[in-house]
Amino acid sequence: MKDPTKTAVLLINTGSPEAPTTPALRRYLDQFLSDTRIVDLPRWRWWPVLHGIILRTRPKKSAELYQNIWTEAGSPLVANMEALAQELSTRLGVKVVAAMRYGAPSVETVMEALKKDGIEQVLAMPLFAQYCPHTSASCLDAVFKVGLRVRDMPSLRTVHDFHDHPAYIHAVKARIEAHWAEHGRAIDRGGRLVLSFHSTPVASREKGDVYYAQCLRSGELIAQSLGLGPKEWQVTFQSRFGHQPWIEPFTIDVATKAAEEGVSLDVVCPGFAVDCLETLEEIGLSMKEDFEKARKSDAVTFSYVPAINATPEAVSAYEEILLAELQGWV
Repeated sequence: MKDPTKTAVLLINTGSPEAPTTPALRRYLDQFLSDTRIVDLPRWRWWPVLHGIILRTRPKKSAELYQNIWTEAGSPLVANMEALAQELSTRLGVKVVAAMRYGAPSVETVMEALKKDGIEQVLAMPLFAQYCPHTSASCLDAVFKVGLRVRDMPSLRTVHDFHDHPAYIHAVKARIEAHWAEHGRAIDRGGRLVLSFHSTPVASREKGDVYYAQCLRSGELIAQSLGLGPKEWQVTFQSRFGHQPWIEPFTIDVATKAAEEGVSLDVVCPGFAVDCLETLEEIGLSMKEDFEKARKSDAVTFSYVPAINATPEAVSAYEEILLAELQGWV
């Protein structure tokens, strides 16, 4: 058994701009969209598009979206990550810190700080239940890149995924049930529960990416835990960008059709550990607005179920997952 004061858990998420402004979004999107894990195109083909078009037009639009969800604590994603890290640090009895793949605090900055604090063992956990090269692998790329630049790399372990871990499934189930207890169930009004995951390019799945299969498995397990019938739930995919084929069905298409047919929806995003732009703005604000414009009756409802964030069930789930990985270190 090693000294727990020499061990740290590094929670990693995609990241957020430092402010909901055009310049901040330009810096953030430049870093995000320059990652070959995100855009797998030859640089000679992608660079003119990124720097000649996207970074000239998209930052302003993205900044306006971030302004809709920005809080006094700053970015919801960063604030939620920091709250989760604090809760887990208390539970685990080791240092737990949050880092961002893009933006601040960066993985490099956080790992340098851990080194100065005398940390010798790091358990890196990309906070994505379903393993995806665009997220999980990219987060770990940032960790490994630090190793290429330092002479004394700490002992390192990584968490691959937890898409079917019973504690994770329970945390999502508890979050949904708590929302239903407060707002009622769309299912009881002839509607259904939509489990929306971030979409990825079809080409990635065809190359052997396990993400799609893990999303389907997570959705199935969550539905089973809630005792839902086959017609009471559906897995969909959101946040597509670009023109290449992405995995479907798209959440926006499902929501629009449901509104037109008079079917109420509750939407939960199990692939997002903490609430962020893609959940709060894309689903909770923009998609809800589109749904309500398309519906023919106010009796047809759309409700977003918040992410598990730092709920007691979420903290307990991560504690269980991390303790298993920390065996022999603490």
